[in-house]
Amino acid sequence: MGEFDGKVAIVTGAGRLRGIGRAAAVSFARLGADVVVTGTGRDPDTFPPDEKAVGWKDVESVAEQIRAQGRRALTLTVDVTNREHVQNMVDRTVRELGRVDILVNNAAFARGPDRVPIVDLDPDMFQRVLDIKVTGTYLCTRAFIKQVIEQGDGGKIVNISSSAGKRGSPNTLAYNAGNFAVVGMTQSMAKELGPHGINVNCVCPGAVDTHRMDDLGRGERWQEMAANTPIGRNGTDEEIGDFIAYLCTKAASWIHGQSINLNGGTVVEH
Repeated sequence: MGEFDGKVAIVTGAGRLRGIGRAAAVSFARLGADVVVTGTGRDPDTFPPDEKAVGWKDVESVAEQIRAQGRRALTLTVDVTNREHVQNMVDRTVRELGRVDILVNNAAFARGPDRVPIVDLDPDMFQRVLDIKVTGTYLCTRAFIKQVIEQGDGGKIVNISSSAGKRGSPNTLAYNAGNFAVVGMTQSMAKELGPHGINVNCVCPGAVDTHRMDDLGRGERWQEMAANTPIGRNGTDEEIGDFIAYLCTKAASWIHGQSINLNGGTVVEH
């Protein structure tokens, strides 16, 4: 018997070979959950070299990893800023897997073009970062909780923020705004949804070895980040994914409304 036997989890933004979403989805499956994984329908021509080398198929490859754990998987292309897409995500989950119990709001805009001085930050880019991180979290949560409240036996939400949701830095205005917002949203959700038996928390990772960080390379800058971490290294997607799954277990049910740092000690602000 697994911790999540009979449960169904949705993980958004889960199509990367090296990614927190994939790691969380597989961790849920390992503990017994059936899992829905969503992606944006990436063009395979844009895949990084390591994904191309192994014939990676985005969310379909993640689904294969889930099924290898003996669990069911459903793959969906979802724009989390589109309310029809999001509602279809929940409707199809219930129709094909029977119910929904866990939501991981992991979708986010890719690093890069938003990391510029404020005067150079295009307003459309600023809005796009917030649309995915903030509006996407809102829309997915809204659709999810309607179903969970109707089911009547509670659920779990884990929002993914960042160390940038705890500490501001230059040239990251949009990213800071979105991630600070998710921390505040987590607190609001926890206060409102706790009485419905819906447990809500947030994870704030630091530097994690995922595709998202590839614009930095893995050379001197990456090594400096590791050296500046009190624990002496950067994180892995499996570490974050396993912790996300832990937050959805019975053992973690007294943890509620928290935004928890996972960064090797680089940021310790509450």
